[in-house]
Amino acid sequence: MWFGAIYVLLMVSLVGCIIPRTIVYARNIRSEPPAAPRNLLRLPDHASYDTSESPEAVAERARAVLTQRGYRLRAPREGEEGISAERGYLREVGNLVFHLSVLIVLAGFATGGLLGYKGGVILVQGTTFSNNLTSYDDFVPGSLFQADRMEPFSFTVDDFDIDWLTSGPRQGMARGFQAHLRYRESPDDAEQDYDLKVNHPLKIGSTEVFLIGHGYAPVITIRDGDGNVVYSRPTVFLPTDASFLSLGVVKAPDAQPQGIGLEGLLYPTYVKLGGDPVNVMGDDKNPLLSMLVYTGDLNMDDPAGQSVYLLDKSKATKVLKPDGSDFRIDLSLGETVELPDGLGSVTFDSITPWTRLQVSQTPGKLVALAGVSLALLGLLGSLFIRPRRVWVRTRRQGAGTLVEVAALDRSGGGDVAPVLEEIVTALQAGTDRRTPDEETS
Repeated sequence: MWFGAIYVLLMVSLVGCIIPRTIVYARNIRSEPPAAPRNLLRLPDHASYDTSESPEAVAERARAVLTQRGYRLRAPREGEEGISAERGYLREVGNLVFHLSVLIVLAGFATGGLLGYKGGVILVQGTTFSNNLTSYDDFVPGSLFQADRMEPFSFTVDDFDIDWLTSGPRQGMARGFQAHLRYRESPDDAEQDYDLKVNHPLKIGSTEVFLIGHGYAPVITIRDGDGNVVYSRPTVFLPTDASFLSLGVVKAPDAQPQGIGLEGLLYPTYVKLGGDPVNVMGDDKNPLLSMLVYTGDLNMDDPAGQSVYLLDKSKATKVLKPDGSDFRIDLSLGETVELPDGLGSVTFDSITPWTRLQVSQTPGKLVALAGVSLALLGLLGSLFIRPRRVWVRTRRQGAGTLVEVAALDRSGGGDVAPVLEEIVTALQAGTDRRTPDEETS
């Protein structure tokens, strides 16, 4: 709620800034440049020279020179001397476009936040995902989200490749990874292949699928005391560090005579150093499961529900050895351990990778992108367009004409000396300049 209030206040403040400035700009664009100051030579940047041409001829040339350079001229008035010209009106347009683009960006993000959604799912290699609400592990919809707007795509994770670092200080860590997908944009469409990589999402309509993580899912089989298979499937273990030492739980509440729960660690590459178990790298070179065993009520019927990654031990009993120490099962790949007191057995069948994917739909993304592009254009315009005024005055002096030229940078800090020099040079081109007397500063 507070975040939405900040959004609204920001948009109101921007509108309150844009509207008055637009009115002022519209008034300025309709008005003419101001009349020339009484004494041009008092301005910081000025120049003067004498010529044998008539004042009328110089004035006519000045109007042509300034018009060619994009200056807007003040219409001649009775009793006014000199020519007034101004350019750089688009600088304020750049400012207005920049502020307006911020509104567009906010509107784009607001549209995506209201109509879109973001969801996450963990998929074990070989499994298929269909884009519907029940397929997600977590799902965050927008306030105005409608499920019938979801793209009807599906995909299968066929394979998962990891490039491991085998030397250097980051040895054992993943350098890169990618998931090989087969997907359909709709149930009736042909199947296509795609290699999903980090920062290389799969785009289907307005929906994007990102690869954001991976890990291991050991395939564990539990047989109860009657010899029945009560659990046999890949179990997602969550990495706890960069070496992919992973934590996970297994729940078999229907085992007889009592429910069985396992909690422990997966070592993808297990070694023993100084008597302590250590995982040396993320690649599954020597996987080992090390887990504690619990029996009894696993509280699976709790109305509040429970996480699949946590084991509720409030009503369960930890299995102990005869000496009272914890009964821990350590399983290498393919091994089976018999549980005490006829509880059953646990087998570590195989290990398979899983991928974590983020699926997001942001309908206003293109609107926000357009706003960012406009903001860049407006910013460039406000930075590089210089609003300048130029005045030219011609006076009869003896047998010739005294020409005075002055320039002013309205934004401050700009160097108008080159502009002044260019205009004076253009005015003098092809004329008989008798006694030059430039005074530029």
